Order: sequence, then C-alpha cells, then structure tokens
Amino acid sequence: MSTAPQIGLSNPSPASPAGAVRLAPQPKSLDELAALRPAELAPLYSGARTPVLRDMDGPLVGRMLAVTVLPRWMFAFLRWFAGWRRFPWRGKTFKAGEGGRGEGINRVFGDKNPRRWFRFETFVAPSRAGDFDAVQLDYDNPGNPGFIRAIKDEVREVAPGLYLGLAYLMWRGRPRLMLYFGLHKR
Repeated sequence: MSTAPQIGLSNPSPASPAGAVRLAPQPKSLDELAALRPAELAPLYSGARTPVLRDMDGPLVGRMLAVTVLPRWMFAFLRWFAGWRRFPWRGKTFKAGEGGRGEGINRVFGDKNPRRWFRFETFVAPSRAGDFDAVQLDYDNPGNPGFIRAIKDEVREVAPGLYLGLAYLMWRGRPRLMLYFGLHKR
C-alpha cells in the first residue's frame, strides 16, 4: 500500500442513511466525466479497472477535469476552459512495448499537427490512491524539464475506452494530488 494520501469517498450527505454512499451515474464520455466534482471522481477512480497497456495504444483524446489545488469557486471556470476547443492540451499517445512496459507522449496545441511534449514511460504498479493497481505514467526522463520530471500520472478505465487519470506532483519526496484528467479512445 502506498504512503500517499488516499483519495477517498466523501462523507454521506445529511439526507443519506448512515454509512450510505451516493454514487454518481457511470460516465460514458469525457463530457460526462467533466461534469463530476472531485468528490465524485475519487470513488469512481477507486472502483475502476486497471487497463491493459495494449488497449490504450494510439492517440487518446484528453480533457482536464478538476484541479484539486484551486479554490472550489474556480470549478465552473475551469470546466469551461478545459472544454474549450482551443484548450492547449489535446491528449496523450500511448505505445505498448515488451515486458509489461510502454511509452507515450502528450499532444498539445492542435489536433492536425500537434506538438509532442513531455515523454513518459508506462507500466502497471500499485496506485498512490488506494490498495489497487493502475497504469503509471512516469515523466522522469532525461529530455523532460525538471518540473515535468516530478509529475507522476496514473490511469484506470471507468468504461470501455474511457479512462480517468490522476496527476501527482512529487513534492519533498511525497506525492501530492494536483488534478484529475480524462482520456478517451476514438
């Protein structure tokens, strides 16, 4: 089990019976994922399945969903900005390799001829968010700038071809959850 702070289920609402957890409907698109708040994304992530690297091969459309380090009042603006067709981050491209490892890169600034920035390596390992596995995206590669090398993403599958990701920043040797993102296979 990880030593990172666990993402967890939010407290039941006062109207809920004691111990009951209100689950959000199962999302089937990036738009449906984007409509969820972090308190709904956390249990969805915990209940998702660990994907097989080969199933993620190719370009996946991406969308930033929620930034956990911003004040709650900024949620609506962030949702609008991340859904804007000119939002810089367009997604990630994955390539499975041999021996349970793979690689990938982020696509930014356009869909037709995007720039490819910040290479990462992929593998399945224990999640920082709970007692389960996730596909890990490790940016600690020589070609990446120092602040990018400190990022550790992880991804789980919430519906066929729809993935929910967590982005952690390694700060003083400990992971800090920074944001949620979604990926969708076209």
